[in-house]
Amino acid sequence: MDIIVEYKDVTLSRDRNVILQHVNLQINEGDFVYLIGKVGAGKSTLLKSLYAEMPLDEGRGFVMDYELHSLKAKDVPFLRRKIGIVFQDFQLLIDRSVDKNLEFVLRATGWNSKDLMKERIREVLAQVGMQNKGYKMPHELSGGEQQRVVIARALLNSPELILADEPTGNLDPETSNQIVQLLQDISKAGTAVVMSTHNYAIVQKFQGRILKCEDGVVKEMRIATSI
Repeated sequence: MDIIVEYKDVTLSRDRNVILQHVNLQINEGDFVYLIGKVGAGKSTLLKSLYAEMPLDEGRGFVMDYELHSLKAKDVPFLRRKIGIVFQDFQLLIDRSVDKNLEFVLRATGWNSKDLMKERIREVLAQVGMQNKGYKMPHELSGGEQQRVVIARALLNSPELILADEPTGNLDPETSNQIVQLLQDISKAGTAVVMSTHNYAIVQKFQGRILKCEDGVVKEMRIATSI
C-alpha cells in the first residue's frame, strides 16, 4: 500500500507562534482519517501545510512524491493538482452553472479538449449523485447539493488525497451523514481522505482513523469513545 503522507518531527508555526510540534504521522492510500480538536488547536494549520499553504518550520514532510520541506514555489501548483480540497463554505462561482464551475477548474489545470472535459464532468457528477444537476446555478441547489458539487470539483483531476475542512459544518445531520458516507466511499475506492470535524457524532458513526490536535501535538486516538 502506497504512503500518501509522511511527516517526520514537523513543527508548524503562525506569526512566530508554534501551533504544532513533533508531528509524526503516516497516511496510506485509501485511509479515511478524522482530524479533531478544539478551535485553534491546529487542525486547519495541519491541513494547510499538506497543500503547501503553510511552510514547515522544522522536520521533513512528504506528500506523494513531493518534499514539503524543500518544495519550490514553481512546484506548488503541481502538488495541488494531486490533491482535492473540500471547503466548508463551498467557494463555488455563483455567476455560472455547475458544469461551468467544473469546466473552469479543468481549464485552469491544463485541460483543453471540450469533449474530454465534458466527459470528465459527467463522470464526477455521476460519482457524487449529481448527474442531472449540471445545468443548475449554485443558488438553485441545497447546501448538501452544493457540497456534493464541491466534492465533484475535488475529484476532477483524480487526486490521490482529498482534504475536507469541516465539510459538514453548515449541513443538517441527515445531509451530513450522506456527505461523510460519500467521502468514505471515495476512500474505499483508493483515495486517501483527511476530514477535519467538530462533529463527534459522525466520528462515532463512521469508522476511520482519528488524529487529535491537542496541546500543540497530534495524537492518534485508538478508540472513538475516548475523544
